[in-house]
Amino acid sequence: QVQLVESGGGLVQAGGSLRLSCAASGSIFSMDPMNWYRQAPGKQRELVAAITTGGSKNYVDSVKGRFTISRDNANNTLYLQMNSLKPEDTAVYYCNAKPVRGLRVYDYWGQGTQVTVSS
Repeated sequence: QVQLVESGGGLVQAGGSLRLSCAASGSIFSMDPMNWYRQAPGKQRELVAAITTGGSKNYVDSVKGRFTISRDNANNTLYLQMNSLKPEDTAVYYCNAKPVRGLRVYDYWGQGTQVTVSS
């Protein structure tokens, strides 16, 4: 079992920055894939940033060059540094972990943290 707790959301003006944190506990390891998703009102949840098993980092086109995903393995924490924020970044942001154990892929989610960007 894995528990994920996000923090760091809030209200910021366009052009500002926020850093989201996701504290992971339980059966999570440094090589497990982890992701940040977001869901805006009336829209589907979308994958924003990901760290793969091999450590590669991938981003949705709309945040490339502005967002950075990183992880602190010593403290089991995932981060999302968000710079140059835009009103269209407003959403609930979710931390997600997809550890693979044997032949099974698990799927864990945090409770989400609200990010609101004012124009």
